Amino acid sequence: MRPRRDTRIMYSEILYDVEDPIATITLNRPDQLNAWTNQMGNEVKHAIGEAEADPSVVVIILTGAGRGFCAGADMRGLQSLSQGERETGAGPRDDTLDADPGQADMEEGFRGTYSYLMSVRKPIVAAINGPCAGMAVPITLACDIRFASDTAVFTSAFARRGLIAEWGCAWLLPRLVGTAHAMDLLLSARKIDAAEAERVGLVNRVLPVAELMKFTREYCTDMATNCSPASMSVIKRQVYESLQEPFSASNEKANHEMRETFQRDDFKEGVQSFMQRRAPKFPRV
Repeated sequence: MRPRRDTRIMYSEILYDVEDPIATITLNRPDQLNAWTNQMGNEVKHAIGEAEADPSVVVIILTGAGRGFCAGADMRGLQSLSQGERETGAGPRDDTLDADPGQADMEEGFRGTYSYLMSVRKPIVAAINGPCAGMAVPITLACDIRFASDTAVFTSAFARRGLIAEWGCAWLLPRLVGTAHAMDLLLSARKIDAAEAERVGLVNRVLPVAELMKFTREYCTDMATNCSPASMSVIKRQVYESLQEPFSASNEKANHEMRETFQRDDFKEGVQSFMQRRAPKFPRV
């Protein structure tokens, strides 16, 4: 295992930590329940770009500091919006942190303000450690896998603020939980606990709060150790692009990609490691 590389000094509202094979991005405004600001969004995007480019990183974890994941947009930002200003969040963006992570040739919808997470080449796992509200909901929806603590609660909040289902929620949520549950959660904007979130399919699994990060790290380490990074990158893109394709087109593309896979070292290593009953040694991407 490579030593931990700590680059937190470059950020003011998040923590960024790399411990091979995982990069952990922690929203770090715990006194405000990690309420989202323009600066935080800029820093998260920059850190995602750093993790995507770092060959020691195979999987990315997004979580929150303290007792909350993210309370949604900072209320100062919502207040300024209600008074006619244009941007969400609070405060200016730091232009020194400009970044453009993800695959530029993916469809524009997967390259949006927060949906860019879906175009990133590496798996992104949300460890939702507490309340997740407002715009934090579509951010977690754009992650690939969601684990929640048993203290987590969820609310879209939009309808109760005079807003609509923003940042792709109306497209993403029904695909995860079905139309009926999506309508319930968006129209009522009611709060649901972690158990209900798991039951309707909003999160993959619920853990005791004390076990959330340990489980998430073990899960991510298992993926990074036993799964081909190149395969995971292609599979992630397949899944999201297939949401917009007819089955015939998706299947034809998959067959083409499978033929290409047969020629790659990852396939050879996957077969050899299985036959030799050892852990695979896949190249990083």
